[in-house]
Amino acid sequence: MTHFTTSDFDFALPPELIAQHPAAERSASRLLHGSGPQPVDRVFRDLPALLNTGDLLVFNDTQVVNARLFGEKPSGGKLELLVERVLADGTVAAHMKVSKKPLPGARLRMAGGFEAELLGRWPNADGPLFHLRFSGDAYELMALHGHVPLPPYIERAQAGDAATGDTPARREDQARYQTVFAKHPGAVAAPTAALHFDEALLAALDARGVQRAAVTLHVGAGTFQPVKTEAIDQHVMHFERYRVPPETQAAIAACRARGGRVVAVGTTSVRTLESWAASGQAEGDTNIFITPGFRFQVVDALITNFHLPRSTLMMLVSALAGHAHIMALYRHAIAQRYRFFSYGDAMWLERAAQA
Repeated sequence: MTHFTTSDFDFALPPELIAQHPAAERSASRLLHGSGPQPVDRVFRDLPALLNTGDLLVFNDTQVVNARLFGEKPSGGKLELLVERVLADGTVAAHMKVSKKPLPGARLRMAGGFEAELLGRWPNADGPLFHLRFSGDAYELMALHGHVPLPPYIERAQAGDAATGDTPARREDQARYQTVFAKHPGAVAAPTAALHFDEALLAALDARGVQRAAVTLHVGAGTFQPVKTEAIDQHVMHFERYRVPPETQAAIAACRARGGRVVAVGTTSVRTLESWAASGQAEGDTNIFITPGFRFQVVDALITNFHLPRSTLMMLVSALAGHAHIMALYRHAIAQRYRFFSYGDAMWLERAAQA
């Protein structure tokens, strides 16, 4: 088996190809059909033509929460929180951007008039996140006073007034950085391959006899982190919460029985389905790291956006479709001026034969 290093998943991307805004219509994005001997340039609303009656599309129905919050320390110093997850007891674990970290016990004044008490670090005393208790229900406070947590490569995501929390992201992206079937709050990033689906496309898929099911994986900020170690096996993968409901398990079994294909909509659906298959656990936390050589047990095909260089997601798609094939498709996409990352275009991939 070929042994890859992180550099094998690097590529040069012209900055102007990083999509800063969504397409005018969700299903008007481009779709690179990447499963034949030659790539084919399509439009996303052509997707039904690539699917067969009896195939099963598996979506991630997580809902992005307004996880970006602004506030200040008792000293008046400005800070920004990115809530990574709401814990079972109602407290939160969050990233904090601040010039000097406050000490446990500090009471932070947050924009919108609520308070956040700093309890310490999470998940342990040396953890990378901060553990806080809000002076009210975390989900309600984020819905009222939070902002869409756009990815760092969307330039306007970094703009805004830290005192008021007024950002262009709040005004422009509230609807479009969310799938049309978002149901369970908890993600700090959208499952972006699913952003291309609108009601008209879903109706066309129904008319073709394509089945649908849902899983939930609450996407964390770690999804945007590049792999910083050259040796892939030294990378520490982040944890995310997932669930495969009984009705989806039944839908997958029925799909297999009729000879249909299980098509994951996005890498988060892949990670959820393969975590369930590998662990036997339908619900929990996963840090599954899918790299070339991984043996897929559930997913036959994938709809995905284009990913960051040197990222775990480049490794995942290479594991599914083959490293040389993926790198060739990326060269084609760059030459044809496809739009990249969260608000960018999409690609259709089928699983390569497993040795």
